[in-house]
Amino acid sequence: MKISKQARREAKQVFRICLANGTLDPNRVRQVVQHLIDQKPRGYVGILSHFERLVRLEEHRRTAKVESAVPLSPDLQANVQNSLERVYGNGLNISFSQNPSLVGGMRIQVGSDVYDGSVQARLNALQESF
Repeated sequence: MKISKQARREAKQVFRICLANGTLDPNRVRQVVQHLIDQKPRGYVGILSHFERLVRLEEHRRTAKVESAVPLSPDLQANVQNSLERVYGNGLNISFSQNPSLVGGMRIQVGSDVYDGSVQARLNALQESF
C-alpha cells in the first residue's frame, strides 16, 4: 500500500508527540493509536501504518545485544551497560547472551551499529587477508 506524503507527515508529528525526554513513551503510543482509531481521520490507515514503522525503527535503535564467549560477571555487565548508556543515552534495552562460537571477546550490536571484538572476527579477518 502506498502512503501519501500527508499521511507520512502526520505520522511523524504523532511520533514526536509520543517522545518523552528523547525516549518513546508506551502509554502515549497506546493513547495516540486509540485516538486515531476512534477519530478515523482521512488517511488514518496510512498514518497508522507509517507510525507503526517509526515505532519499530525506534525500538530497534534502542535495543542492544551483547554476546560473549563466556558468561560475563555482574560487574562487567554493569560496566558494559554504563558504557553503552553513556554513548547511546538512557533507556536502552540490553540483553546479554553467551555464544561459544566467538571463541573469546565480545560482540555488541546496538540498532545497526556492530562492535565486534571477538577472536572469531579477528580470525575471519586474518583468513580474508591471505
